[in-house]
Amino acid sequence: MAENLKFAVIGGGSWATAIAKMLCVNLPEISWYMRNEAAIEHIKTYKHNPNYLSSVEFDIKKLQLTTDINEAVAYADYIIFAIPSAFLDAELEKLTVSLKDKIIFSAIKGIVPETSLIVGEHFHYKYEIPYYNIGVITGPCHAEEVALERLSYLTIACGDPKKASMVAKHLSSNYIKAKISDDIIGTEYAAMLKNIYAIAAGIAHGLGYGDNFQSVLMSNGIREMKKFIKKVHKMKRNINDSAYLGDLLVTGYSIFSRNRMFGNMIGKGYTVKSAMMEMSMVAEGYYAAKSAYKLNQGYGASTPIIDAVYAILYEGKNAKTIFKKLTDELD
Repeated sequence: MAENLKFAVIGGGSWATAIAKMLCVNLPEISWYMRNEAAIEHIKTYKHNPNYLSSVEFDIKKLQLTTDINEAVAYADYIIFAIPSAFLDAELEKLTVSLKDKIIFSAIKGIVPETSLIVGEHFHYKYEIPYYNIGVITGPCHAEEVALERLSYLTIACGDPKKASMVAKHLSSNYIKAKISDDIIGTEYAAMLKNIYAIAAGIAHGLGYGDNFQSVLMSNGIREMKKFIKKVHKMKRNINDSAYLGDLLVTGYSIFSRNRMFGNMIGKGYTVKSAMMEMSMVAEGYYAAKSAYKLNQGYGASTPIIDAVYAILYEGKNAKTIFKKLTDELD
């Protein structure tokens, strides 16, 4: 029975492309939904996504490509969402097929702006999907390194360990190691928060701070993350595990990190609008900074880094001035 399970990938970006690549190693066929019809035609003709991870070559016989999200949802037992959180609600509005009996896994590292919820909570509260049918796919893992088949690690979290194991099995390969976790809320919040800290790391670099300060920033970042997540969802977890600390480090330091890139431009003096126009990919941390800041007004965790990023991105405060103040608050 398990071997007959069908998977669909929702999204056309780099992470969706990487997940499609991983699934194709282990499955005879997957459904892949993306909005861009020209990209689908290109994949059918040239066997690669023209816009993201173009080095990845697909076996076209394994792909059921579609621009109809309902077709992909109807096809699959397991649906993996890998689109920017800012666009998720609009995509879901297109659904006429029910999600009730589907198993949903989110590979989205952000907050849904319309509800200010992480993706798992959004599916639970808005679509009445039970938590045992909701899961999260987190890193530390960059899509670009999956494309290069460099050894990478994934954390698969779900309230039902059997479903987490099933997804881990279908994503694993000789270059992908996947482990499971029961901390669905904590891992998803960590995946969202680390993007804010990566923006902070980018801003610091753009302002001319060096590696010594970056190490202090990341050290404070993981402690800040621990305080925030503990307020949101208290349970026993080791914040030094790769799903939390590892994901934070790779996003804060990697040349592939779009959030660090975005922050670097802000630190160099770009406006938010000009930095967004310059990038071809969405920096999830931009939206996450606002959501995390607003959420924390109720939680009351000590979050000087989140506060600093929010002040720069949303209040138009001077990055140099804000970071000078931040340096006095870190230890």
